[in-house]
Amino acid sequence: MWKTAPGSTGRLLQLCFAYFFFYVVTGVTVPLFQFYKHGPQHDGMAFLTYSTIGGTSICLAWVMMRGWYRLKSNRLLSLGRLSFPIEFLYVIPSGICTAVIIPTTTLMYSFKAMSGMVAMVFMRGSVIVISRIVDAVQTRQGILRKKVYAEENWAVAFALLAVSTHLCAGFFGNGKGKGGHFDFLGSPAAMTILSSYVVAYAVRIYIMNYYKNTRPKNVPYDNTGFFGVEQIAASVTLAVLGLALFAAPAPIQDVEQIALFRGSLLDPKSDWGWAILAGMAFGMVAFFSVFIFMFKGRTATFAGLVNRLTSLVAGTTATLIYWLAFGGKFPAVQDWASLAFILIAVGFLSVAEKKRALELQAPPEKGAWTGMVQDSATVRTS
Repeated sequence: MWKTAPGSTGRLLQLCFAYFFFYVVTGVTVPLFQFYKHGPQHDGMAFLTYSTIGGTSICLAWVMMRGWYRLKSNRLLSLGRLSFPIEFLYVIPSGICTAVIIPTTTLMYSFKAMSGMVAMVFMRGSVIVISRIVDAVQTRQGILRKKVYAEENWAVAFALLAVSTHLCAGFFGNGKGKGGHFDFLGSPAAMTILSSYVVAYAVRIYIMNYYKNTRPKNVPYDNTGFFGVEQIAASVTLAVLGLALFAAPAPIQDVEQIALFRGSLLDPKSDWGWAILAGMAFGMVAFFSVFIFMFKGRTATFAGLVNRLTSLVAGTTATLIYWLAFGGKFPAVQDWASLAFILIAVGFLSVAEKKRALELQAPPEKGAWTGMVQDSATVRTS
């Protein structure tokens, strides 16, 4: 077993490796279930339904079994006879935002006239920018007391170059739909989905870093508790929304995506169980994604970059595996160009991480992080 100290570079690498592995599994199974000529060829909405059930189920099961819903709090808030951690006031809204992010992530790929590469750029690029803005806002508010290193800013620039290579290909090359260039800004549905995704992620990243940057020294940094409460809130929100859409009146049922959603439940595919199992890999991605975003002692800029760059490398790896095993498309020129920019960004992040590690070990910081990260590599045994 590779033992690492909480908050160390080694612990961060463990999380990245686990995130990378399950992201690759997800990246292979999604096209396998939707596009493989010898496979079930689920439509996007059906696979979204089954995979969401699988992902939320494994997260909820683990949270309940391990008792991760017992969030260690700064203080309890009393409301009549009811007492609960004051953090619930913002962790639950973060869970609601998660419930928005889960379906909008897949829906962004549902527009037939828009390349999936372009959708990926909008989503990953927005998270990188949001993370940097959150640091700027919380620095101005006095919440973040750490400096964002110049290397982190350079990494942001090269990360955006990495995703922009796909944007250029999507608009000027093979990313065009069959009917020509997709008018993204002129599509109310596309703009609504992207806006919902960006706003939800902005609120969620702000809340994660607010929680991370406001822990008193005498209160353990309980990111497993944060994850547990957030996932319960997200699951309840998704269940309520799903029931409401399923029971919606006729005019709403006629909307294409809602009709497909209802059909996936009323007339499920014969191998729906396998799709749910495949969705569990996406649930595992959620574990490690959250723990990277919330890694103690790092800025939102750094954590957001580590998260998105890992997913970009995993995406290219999944494309290679799908090409080798199932006859998919070989990674395009822009994929390799993007990978080159990613490696440059990783180089800058490595320098920033070395600086941060030295900063956390400096004499003024000794003892400041006692009882810090309790992530997936230090699962509670109680």
